Amino acid sequence: MAAATCSTKAMVLFKRTLALSPAAAPRGAGPASPPRGSPFPPCAWPSKDRPWGEGACGRLWSPTTVRRLSSHSSPSASAVAVCLLCPQDSLRSSLKTCYKYLNETSRSFALVIQGLDGEMRHAICIFYLVLRALDTVEDDMSISMEKKVPLLHNFHTFLYDPDWRFMESKEKHRQVLEDFPTISLEFRNLAEKYQTVIADICRKMGFGMAEFLEKHITSVQEWDKYCHYVAGLVGIGISQLLSASELEDPIVGKDTKLANSMGLFLQKTNIIRDFLEDLQEGRQFWPQEVCSRYVKKMSDFTKPENFDLAVQCLNELITNALHHLPDVITYLSRLRNQSIFNFCAIPQVMGIATLAACYNNKQVFKGVVKIRKGQAVALMMDATNISAVKAMIYQYIEEIYHQIPNSDPSSDQTKQIISTLKTQGLSDCQVVSRSHFSPIYLSFFMLLAALSWQYLSMLSQVSEDYVQTGEH
Repeated sequence: MAAATCSTKAMVLFKRTLALSPAAAPRGAGPASPPRGSPFPPCAWPSKDRPWGEGACGRLWSPTTVRRLSSHSSPSASAVAVCLLCPQDSLRSSLKTCYKYLNETSRSFALVIQGLDGEMRHAICIFYLVLRALDTVEDDMSISMEKKVPLLHNFHTFLYDPDWRFMESKEKHRQVLEDFPTISLEFRNLAEKYQTVIADICRKMGFGMAEFLEKHITSVQEWDKYCHYVAGLVGIGISQLLSASELEDPIVGKDTKLANSMGLFLQKTNIIRDFLEDLQEGRQFWPQEVCSRYVKKMSDFTKPENFDLAVQCLNELITNALHHLPDVITYLSRLRNQSIFNFCAIPQVMGIATLAACYNNKQVFKGVVKIRKGQAVALMMDATNISAVKAMIYQYIEEIYHQIPNSDPSSDQTKQIISTLKTQGLSDCQVVSRSHFSPIYLSFFMLLAALSWQYLSMLSQVSEDYVQTGEH
């Protein structure tokens, strides 16, 4: 019951939050810099050191990554897509194996990571694989609690044991446990500054996972705590890795409150949107303290006669999530690397667009709430500077504001947080990333983005067929 309630979500949530993982290309003029005003980040622009294939795939994102906050996606591998776009021929054997495992366990992350500079790319790759292995232990229902809890508590120590591996897992991605010596070897090959961050986050996440193995999310405080363990820690870890790399200022890694809010905002958005899917799979992540004010049990929300109460509960949780936006804006305002800004900002504007679509919407309890693909592409193209991001946040909180029912129990709190957000100068900002383009150039970039989306979709499908054929 514990694993069915809380454990199976942890790595899914990590992957949903991995869009926090930034890319690292220096901002400013240079051989790899796009023309002024271009919506594409610097590392997507060709140079003698980075041809179109390697930089572009990470910058254009995979359809899975883009849709992470706009629809549901398959977690199947995409090794073919990554190998075609981002050859890793120059890597040593053990590191190649790590990227192979990355490709097999996370299609979206494998594509996103290719836009990172070499040292940072490897650190984030190993960071992911370590947490993937940790999550595989947590998710495995065949491991007894007596064995699982010590494994989770001590997992961070296995990073320094060259021979440790776990051969008893029945999970789909058990190869990351069976061949953990390869992953831990590459962990130890990282600079000590990266090792320290990864081991610390692994330790904290392991203890957090163990805590929620047999624990339901009852209060709002526990909701925040759970989201911290499965998403906030990821944001904190990535922020600390960025600061350690000196691609961002030290304050980005030191201010854990803001980094945690980046993760919590995305995590709560996914939990809110995915209510029906989680309920159908036997998982419940809405805090019982809030839900019990409206119905006796969460499954009652899906009954048509309870839709009005369900929407009131939904609006209250969305209001709770909106309280993280001031921290999100402050965090993004501190970023100085263009490519890092893009990859941190895009999922956040996707998040607020998703919450606006979910607010006061009964469809959350009847099916899937999506943002349109065209809307997602527009958000990707526009989220290139803090002024544009503020303008988009303003647009979506205005949409929410005009939907607030006067009879809604949390209406006053919703209006209050929206008023607070407006004091951050959102209404004075404009989306400026497209203003430098004539209509013909704008059409070209929109067409290029659409074709890239379709191309990556095709590669993902080909890779799925390839992997399935290989399994058979």
